[in-house]
Amino acid sequence: MSILRDLKDRGLVQQTSDDAGLEKHLSSQQVSLYCGFDPTADSLHIGHLVPMLMLKRFQQAGHRPIALIGGGTGMIGDPSGRSDERNLNDAATVESFSQAIQKQLAGILNFDEGENAAKAVNNGEWLGSMSIIDFLRDIGKHFGVNYMLAKDSVESRLANGISFTEFTYMILQSLDYLRLYEKENVTLQIGGSDQWGNITAGMELIRRTHAGNNEEAQDKAFALTVPLITKADGTKFGKTAGGAVWLSPVRTTPYEFYQFWFNTDDRDVIKFMKYFTFMSLEEIATYEQSVENEPEKRLAQTKLAEEMTTLVHGEEALEQAIKISAALFSGDIASLNGAEIEQGFKDVPSHTAADEDKPLVDMLVEAGISPSKRQAREDITNGAIRINGEKEEEVSRVLTKADRIDERFIIIRRGKKKYTLLKFA
Repeated sequence: MSILRDLKDRGLVQQTSDDAGLEKHLSSQQVSLYCGFDPTADSLHIGHLVPMLMLKRFQQAGHRPIALIGGGTGMIGDPSGRSDERNLNDAATVESFSQAIQKQLAGILNFDEGENAAKAVNNGEWLGSMSIIDFLRDIGKHFGVNYMLAKDSVESRLANGISFTEFTYMILQSLDYLRLYEKENVTLQIGGSDQWGNITAGMELIRRTHAGNNEEAQDKAFALTVPLITKADGTKFGKTAGGAVWLSPVRTTPYEFYQFWFNTDDRDVIKFMKYFTFMSLEEIATYEQSVENEPEKRLAQTKLAEEMTTLVHGEEALEQAIKISAALFSGDIASLNGAEIEQGFKDVPSHTAADEDKPLVDMLVEAGISPSKRQAREDITNGAIRINGEKEEEVSRVLTKADRIDERFIIIRRGKKKYTLLKFA
């Protein structure tokens, strides 16, 4: 099966500039293609996974992916898909973000030796050295204002206003395509559906600079976009109560990452398997049957969570995430180590306690778990208090160092869901 056919069967193609031409182009030669990633934070998030994995799919099909780090465009800000201006970061911050993002891309793409080894480039190399006069004379002259105003990324911002800075972003991205076309023989740019206007503007710039208006005199440049990912319940993909789901294990722990995928709605899980995993469509079909016939087993969600956690964080992180999930489900908190406690209870209320033994009643009040000593005693005698998963009904109980996990943590649960993490220096 051709790469383009597989992408379509997975629902990963929103638009192409020339469907038949692109199919022929991909089947007749090794194609160099690129996708851009602007360094707006020190980590990519799961909204970036589809284009990242698209590059990987093309690489597995024998083509040559180039990951463009927007060290130059990241200083400007892309207006696509936004209703307001981005905050501008300084050069040092953008450089730091760029390095972090390149490391994440290296975890997905194969940058090792080989005829189709992936390559990372930074558009700061050519954008940063270009003078404003050269930019206006050599590039800007090819863009009509009316042409730019008609693009969705600009037109959608006109009502609320758009600065000249962000207005020029389309030209900068077009210049990226031109430079990679010239330097790396890149003939395909991919991106999200909101990038269609910017990508086709780059194709037009290549046409104008390399063949005038004689389209047949040049090698074709192509565009392909992936669809906007939507969830069946109407909420935004990649967002949780705690915010975005990041690829960085510091921002989003592997346990949180695993749980995000495990909690996928039945109506979305098969679609996400097609989008995000490298499972065959035949294997995915078997999980589709399990969703229809035995949804309570959540086999598809479990498989999706395993595949994605392994892909982004590795086997060891997956095993740790599964262990934390099982311990929290069973209540066997004592089986976890300190690092696992930090992951599993990252977002629960915490209290830093003195490094000393203390009566449980006093600790419940000090940590705000029970409002008073009287209530604390009632909570204990009523069986509402658990220490590291074990029920405690002795009012005279004293918390000691022997209760601590890795000498640092004690988990206290009041009732069914109210957890508090006690931290000891």
